[in-house]
Amino acid sequence: MEGSTIRFPTPSSGSPLLDPFGRAITYLRISVTDRCDFRCVYCMSEDMSFLPKRDLLSLEELDRVCTAFVEQGVRKLRITGGEPLVRRDIMSLFRSLSRHLDTGALDELTVTTNGSQLARFAQELAACGVRRVNVSIDTLDPDKFRRITRWGDLSKVLQGLDAAQAAGLKVKINAVALKDVNEDEIESLMHWAHGRGMDLTLIEVMPLGEIDGLRVDQYLPLSTVRQRLEARYTLHDLPDRTGGPARYVQVAETGGRLGFITPLTHNFCESCNRVRLTCTGQLFMCLGQEDAADLRAPVRASQDNALLVQAINEAIARKPKGHDFIIDRNHARPAVGRHMSMTGG
Repeated sequence: MEGSTIRFPTPSSGSPLLDPFGRAITYLRISVTDRCDFRCVYCMSEDMSFLPKRDLLSLEELDRVCTAFVEQGVRKLRITGGEPLVRRDIMSLFRSLSRHLDTGALDELTVTTNGSQLARFAQELAACGVRRVNVSIDTLDPDKFRRITRWGDLSKVLQGLDAAQAAGLKVKINAVALKDVNEDEIESLMHWAHGRGMDLTLIEVMPLGEIDGLRVDQYLPLSTVRQRLEARYTLHDLPDRTGGPARYVQVAETGGRLGFITPLTHNFCESCNRVRLTCTGQLFMCLGQEDAADLRAPVRASQDNALLVQAINEAIARKPKGHDFIIDRNHARPAVGRHMSMTGG
């Protein structure tokens, strides 16, 4: 029942899932809702239609699927949305999944959020064993923040950052690089983040879902951004990986770490170790492909996990080598029809 702590048997960790290219799948991103209290211009239209609640996996079902992945060697779970912290009783899922941290079956339980609810939940997230959170902030200008997010309040997000750091959570800032919108703020964002002991990761716009306007008008190649930064700063490439697609540099002048997520200028598919579960139980083996496996049906067809495990293994066996993202005026339509809010940021 949603609202109470979910309890399932503790699994024993197995060997990693391997895809057809020998990559171990050790990272599952779980979109617990497609709903969000923002309407970011690069993510979704202002007038969105969201899924009926009856189509969503219950929190108990989400726990069951996550547990099945942990049993097969997944070591990192990231809770995403939409905005994950707007889902009712979401903390019961964090409390339940934290048992895998306690047993050592899971290395990390973390969350990506827009920060709007972080002041409310930071202490409880830390109590559940969450050690890192990613917070999306594309600008420090309150008016521009409102224009980008349409409904967002920057002051609430900054209060959330304060609460997260006070709770001992390590914070990484994610910023989508937007042409003629925030490209003149990247340096100031970097100094601000590094000054607070936070990493900053820059992300290229991704061609997912129909939006108001054209993404080609938003697209700023991070190769260009890096060249501009290198004219003023000393960037040292780092071997660091946090389980995701970012490539990191150390900025000598600030002492902080700067990440680049470049699905278009330099895709990261060769080292992909992750799959994505939607709130309706669809498993996407690649963010940039439409192929998905239905895990909701096997979850609801049987009380044991035999059908679910079979569906997971069959899905991983057809994980593609990579995506085919393109953004230009000859490819005005999104590469993938679903919005980012369906499969998580």
